[in-house]
Amino acid sequence: MSFGPVRVLKANAQEERGEIARISSFVGATAIGDLVKTTLGPKGMDKILVSGSGDGQNVQVTNDGATILKSIGVDNPAAKVLVDISLTQDKAVGDGTTSVTVFAAELLKEAETMIGQRIHPQTIISGYRKALNVAKDALKSAAYTSNQEQLREDLMKIAKTSLGSKILSQHSDHFAKLAVEAVLRLSGKVSLDSIQVIKKLGGSMEDSYLDEGFLLEKKAGMYQPQQITDAKILIANTPMDTDKIKVFGSRIKVDSIAKIAELELVEKDKMKEKVEKICAHGINVFINRQLIYNYPEQLFADKHVMAIEHADFEGIERLALVLGGEIVSTFDTPTDIKLGSCKLIEQVTIGEDMFLRFSGVPLGQACSVVLRGATQQILDEAERSLHDALCVLTTHVRDKRVVPGAGASEMLTATAVMSESQKVPGKESLAMEAYARALIKLPTIICDNAGLDSAEIISHIRAAHVKGMHNIGID
Repeated sequence: MSFGPVRVLKANAQEERGEIARISSFVGATAIGDLVKTTLGPKGMDKILVSGSGDGQNVQVTNDGATILKSIGVDNPAAKVLVDISLTQDKAVGDGTTSVTVFAAELLKEAETMIGQRIHPQTIISGYRKALNVAKDALKSAAYTSNQEQLREDLMKIAKTSLGSKILSQHSDHFAKLAVEAVLRLSGKVSLDSIQVIKKLGGSMEDSYLDEGFLLEKKAGMYQPQQITDAKILIANTPMDTDKIKVFGSRIKVDSIAKIAELELVEKDKMKEKVEKICAHGINVFINRQLIYNYPEQLFADKHVMAIEHADFEGIERLALVLGGEIVSTFDTPTDIKLGSCKLIEQVTIGEDMFLRFSGVPLGQACSVVLRGATQQILDEAERSLHDALCVLTTHVRDKRVVPGAGASEMLTATAVMSESQKVPGKESLAMEAYARALIKLPTIICDNAGLDSAEIISHIRAAHVKGMHNIGID
């Protein structure tokens, strides 16, 4: 008895094995590295990303590696790994997304060459791991720790480094100062939840500023107080839209039209009772995630309560955090409800739009960065750039060690790995040398993107590092 081959894959699945699978992986990883490497460094180029078509077309202009990679469709497994590396770097640190992708791609290029020389993959991996340990030790030895006196100065330098390759590079002093001021307000906390970024069309980028309060793009209702001092705030997610009885999808039998009017009066009485319960908490401000219709809005106005409707979910979550309150949906037990508070709520105008500013909030470090710019694409990229800088600064507040930039750290680690490889016997030393070459590729690409003679500059930097001048980088 003979049996035919058993198929375990789906009917439309494709299978690659051996050399074909390996080549496919190398090609996919190389393509991803080549895609983003032109954006690396202060002179890197931006990418224009277009999605959709017609009126629904969305255009982004960015040089952020994570933004580029998550916007493209990738079906190559190795390429997907590189995309995941970039996104993980973005979540963990906030910056360096292009560098990690390019470095990983260069390591795979070197590995492809070594496999062509019949060096076993396990030998390559072992050599890479040894090189990694040497590189980490070299960075630890070269790092210095910022003290409290020079913390602000170091934060400014770090922010400028992060912003140097972004759209904000022409205004790096201004935005570095904004980012540093915002992070220092956190008083050592590393969460960015209390820093709000608001984008408003109009003005120049230099018109962007830091507001020491929380801004909400809403305005008070008609005939309600436009300014509140010593605010007691109830934050809710509850329906306040019962103006008319909802008969759609229902079957109601009545004797006359007057009966429908009676039903509507019952609904109004229910809404009035609900407003009474809300106001019984001794509040003067009510913020709701959902709509507030005309009738309850008028009831709040009669009680001199500022009612704010349709605050978006993210905004109301952050607002509850900043004001020290909790989001509630029922109001029967006042003792179970935690109210928010602030010293002053007032209306301000930014561009052509009205905002409510909450000043003197319990979360004292809360602030808002208002970004101005000529187009929505500029504002979106400015927000991404500022977010990267804020993430890097909070990372430095948590771990105050600093290493030199401009390719100096890459050359430092490459020199250390290359030196150590000479002490390692066997083919692992070749893998360590390949690791060093991949590190050197990063400053090389930075030079190439700037139109510089990379061979000349890298040779001078390498010579300086061999002599022990480990702070030398690309000027």
